[in-house]
Amino acid sequence: MTRIRSVPALVGLSAAPMLALSLLAAPTCAAAAEPRSGAEVYELVCTTCHEAGVAGAPKRGDVKAWKPLIAEGQASLSRTAIKGIRGMPAKGGRPDLSDLEVRRAVAYLANASGAKWAEPKK
Repeated sequence: MTRIRSVPALVGLSAAPMLALSLLAAPTCAAAAEPRSGAEVYELVCTTCHEAGVAGAPKRGDVKAWKPLIAEGQASLSRTAIKGIRGMPAKGGRPDLSDLEVRRAVAYLANASGAKWAEPKK
């Protein structure tokens, strides 16, 4: 059992200042984290449907299925992935993803299927 010892400088502080101090000392990983790459987002979220073609999702690497989607353009396809379409929920069901991360995943997936898109930087 770990025993917490009081720090002399903090003894006598009310709960509110102590809470504020603990929040200041807490790591802010989410704020400092770099956006994930398209490959990372694909592996984390998109593989579930796009590897097996679940609910009609175009499979990664299926050039024939992706050709008309790629023809829509990177911006259009990215907007669709962010908003969702048919059986695909917005952001693949991961509202915690940033729009940039989704756009990167779209570029990664399209490139695996014949596109030559640059991964978005911002």
